[in-house]
Amino acid sequence: MDTIRLDANIVDYLIIAIYFVFVIGVGVYAKRGVSNSIEFFLSGRSLPAWVTGLAFISANLGAVEIMGMSATGAQYGFPTMHYFWVGAIPAMLFLGVVMMPFYYGSKVRSVPEFMRMRFGNAAHLVNALSFALAQLLIAGVNLFLLGSIVNRLLGWPMWVALIVAAAIVLSYITLGGLTAAIYNEVLQFFVIVAALLPLTLIGLHRVGGWSGLKEKVSGDGMLGAEQLHTWPGQQLSGFESPVLSVIGIVFGLGFVLSFGYWTTNFVEVQRAMASKSITAARMTPIIGAFPKMFIPFIVIVPGMIAAVLVNELTAFKQFESAGDSAGAASTGVTYNDALLLLMRDVLPNGLLGLAIAGLLAAFMAGMAANVSAFNTVFSYDIWQTYVKKDRDDEYYLTVGRIATITACIIAIFTALIAGHFSNLMDYLQTLFGFFNAPLFATFILGMFWKRMTPTAGWTGLVAGTLAAVVLWSSSTFFGLFELPGQGLAFLSAATAFVVDIVVSVVVTMVTQPKPAHELKGLVYSETPKADLVDPDEADLPIFRRPIPMAILGLVLVIGLNIVFA
Repeated sequence: MDTIRLDANIVDYLIIAIYFVFVIGVGVYAKRGVSNSIEFFLSGRSLPAWVTGLAFISANLGAVEIMGMSATGAQYGFPTMHYFWVGAIPAMLFLGVVMMPFYYGSKVRSVPEFMRMRFGNAAHLVNALSFALAQLLIAGVNLFLLGSIVNRLLGWPMWVALIVAAAIVLSYITLGGLTAAIYNEVLQFFVIVAALLPLTLIGLHRVGGWSGLKEKVSGDGMLGAEQLHTWPGQQLSGFESPVLSVIGIVFGLGFVLSFGYWTTNFVEVQRAMASKSITAARMTPIIGAFPKMFIPFIVIVPGMIAAVLVNELTAFKQFESAGDSAGAASTGVTYNDALLLLMRDVLPNGLLGLAIAGLLAAFMAGMAANVSAFNTVFSYDIWQTYVKKDRDDEYYLTVGRIATITACIIAIFTALIAGHFSNLMDYLQTLFGFFNAPLFATFILGMFWKRMTPTAGWTGLVAGTLAAVVLWSSSTFFGLFELPGQGLAFLSAATAFVVDIVVSVVVTMVTQPKPAHELKGLVYSETPKADLVDPDEADLPIFRRPIPMAILGLVLVIGLNIVFA
């Protein structure tokens, strides 16, 4: 990995040090406002929409966005835009318009707690355990990349870098809880943009501007030409047929994986739950949707630039496209290194320090989001519900802090798993297919079908998850079939969704539903419309009202899909 050693000097280290002073300072400041468990886990439900909206996006600006998307951009080009314009924005708008009123209005403290109120303890326990496991695995991805930066910047052994990186995140989460995480995420959002925008502009200048980039990418023959169009995206989906590719992207990514992630993932929903009103909670993902749709230009485009500008990565891509694994390994790089390689080759000192601080900010934001969601679910949904009930609030606050420390330690070991994947998006999409796709099926069916029973809730979840695991294993371990690209992740997610729906419907037909009066605030048809909005929402200016802003967001993202088709 010596080829990717970043040549930082004293100016770069000074910029990074200043950033860390601010990060720890936010944690110390936030600690003053933490006197009970609701303030530690949910910021006392007191934050304004613009703060939670930026934190909503920043929490997602971890390994998935920065390294994973730049890696996928280097590998596939423009079709990677689908992860934003098809695989995020519609689901974020749906969360704000339709689902947040139920989450916020029911006053639950977590998504699994909503599951308990709707389906009972069995579904709650399955969801809580699977969610906790997923957060530990995904926190490991962010920590692995955070440790990689420290390793390449300072030359420390990876295990030392992992421990140091985990300790940094642990310090401010343990001090200030979710408030510290959220305000640091707002700071990190601006640091990330300030870091990646110069990298993109300088990189574009080096390849001859936008037209120069397109010319160099298309120089790879038909393979390159496909990478300059978002649709039909066969390389990304793994399907040779254009029709099947579009169906796979729209249904597998755009519906099952996307809606499964954004509408049920407590990492994101927790930020909206920290808002001060239903309107603010609904506006949180909608506000986040606007910067989200333009992030590809500072994340995916640098990956594409690296693939045509950095010699090692260009060679790796050529070997990999030709199926020469030995040649690809001889380059000493992978797609995950795209952003680091571009930083090494194009950024002068000073800007390099800012870019490193931006990457550190991204990985800490992602890991902090995973850890803060884990400690809430572990403390409320697992420990308080099934292990130690009816203890005083101070006890659960202590449990939350211990859970934070434990999660950071476990993430050091799950980070080692992440290191085995050449493209982390493959790993992450697989995890989302296992955990989020079946959960979304259960949620959407239970929210709009009052007949669905508690037994169906947990059996559908288990069946959907197992179906995805079996399908993925039959390809990965037993070689029964093969799908290139991320088609296997899409197919696993779609299978989990369909199996969950089928099992839930069948089981519902032979089991007893909950009485209708117990479903108020949990099922759409049983909840008065007045309970889903704030009384004064109609008097707010249009830019603060969820539905008009959601419509504007949808129009913009449709326009982007058309322009880059």
